[in-house]
This record gives sequence, C-alpha cells and structure tokens, in this order.
Amino acid sequence: MNQSFSVQHLAKNQRTLVHKFYRNHNSPMRITQQAEVWVVRAPHIVASVCLSPVAHGHWLTSLLTAPEFRQQGVASLLIKHLQMTYPNAPIWLFCHPDLCSFYSNLGFQQTLHLPDALNSRLTRYQQHKSLIAMFYAKSQEL
Repeated sequence: MNQSFSVQHLAKNQRTLVHKFYRNHNSPMRITQQAEVWVVRAPHIVASVCLSPVAHGHWLTSLLTAPEFRQQGVASLLIKHLQMTYPNAPIWLFCHPDLCSFYSNLGFQQTLHLPDALNSRLTRYQQHKSLIAMFYAKSQEL
C-alpha cells in the first residue's frame, strides 16, 4: 500500500457519509441502527463495513471497497483492525463462495454452527443467492 490509509470508527452522526459512499458506488448495502460503522479513509472514505452485535459476538455486513482501491489491501486492513479491536468476540459473516479464500486468508473458517438469529437469516438469504457462513474467533473453538 503506497497510500496512507487510516481506520476509523464512525460516530452515529456521521453515518450519512457512508450512506453516500454506498449510493455513489450503486450499492444496495444499508446500515442498521444497532450496527457499528467502521471506515478506511485516504483521506476520504474508500471502504466501509458494519458490525452488528449478535450472540456475544459480531455479525460483519456491508463490506465495500471503492473499485479504484481494490486489490490494495484496504479491506484486509479494515478486517484485521476489527479482529484486533474485538479479540475476545467471534465475528460471523456470510459471503459469496468466490470470497471464501479472501476471508480464509484473514483467519475465517466456514461454519455450519451459527447463532439462531443468523441461522434463520442465512436460510432466508440462501433462497435467493449462494452464500457461505464463516466465522473468526481467536480461539477458533465455536
């Protein structure tokens, strides 16, 4: 990464910046009320992700990197920052099968064991698209 990137937790009153970021990239992604929003700046927002509390851990959603910043380690930087920020809490996500290796390289593993709230969502989402459930936990004992 030649450029200077910084990871930042976004205050609730700044969420409109991420709504605009998603809209500018024609993304249908949304931010829920309970989600924490994290961004990478360079100095403007070049990536964003949401973390929602679930079952003593977090559900990672809405990860988007601006196309011109892809393949530069921006999304990896953001996820590694979250893993260090929440070292004692598991992180779950749903991804397209093509992204499994990306997440595996960050320590995520495929799982069939999800909190009830996520299990029902995955079942519903899989009716319309191919998704794989993955999780990250420092101890990998889930």
